[in-house]
Amino acid sequence: MTDLTIIIPAKNEKESLPKVLQSLQKLNHKVIVSLPKNDVETKNSIKNFKVLIHEQMGKGYGNSIIEGINKCSTKYFCIFNADGSFENKDLEKMLIKCENNDFVFASRYLEGGGSDDDTIITFIGNKIFSFLGKSLFSLNLSDILYTYVLGRTSKFKKLNISSNDFRFCVEFPIKIEISKMNYISIPSYEKKRIGGNKKVNEIRDGFLILSEIIILFFKSKIFRKKIIN
Repeated sequence: MTDLTIIIPAKNEKESLPKVLQSLQKLNHKVIVSLPKNDVETKNSIKNFKVLIHEQMGKGYGNSIIEGINKCSTKYFCIFNADGSFENKDLEKMLIKCENNDFVFASRYLEGGGSDDDTIITFIGNKIFSFLGKSLFSLNLSDILYTYVLGRTSKFKKLNISSNDFRFCVEFPIKIEISKMNYISIPSYEKKRIGGNKKVNEIRDGFLILSEIIILFFKSKIFRKKIIN
């Protein structure tokens, strides 16, 4: 996995992140942890690990990922949660699949997948947003909000993602579909987070995500023309 960089957006994850990095050590890859400059406790918790720590210039979950990937110099990147919920055994499967695709998405809702961390609200919301993605953009994803994604770094940088918050979760796959890039999904099991609290506000962020889908729908023709030209 020398051609792969794991991008870990982190904020207040001093309990879980060291355990996540420990579990990843046996794999041959690079790791970039992207976090707020003032998150001293998380930085101190991982000071003994061989990782690149990137201090965010901006703010937000999406911004953390975007800045992390922009620091990436390998052929492939993978977004990996700091809370311990992602299954690292899927990394090799995703990397192999990405040899013939631009992006590989993990899904909790394909046969063989599942979750110990999903709530009724997040489950219903994800189903609604995944349906909208399919209806409005022909997006072939069953788990649109799950950002366990491995892809080609050069392809991501062409998408010009601008969402700094959790709207990133839908802007990213929708722009992949609009750009006619190749992507597939594989089943994955989401584990219970190790520690800390969820950063998502289900109601507030749900409205933001819905607004982003609507905005992207009306901008899609303009975006397609830009990609073609």
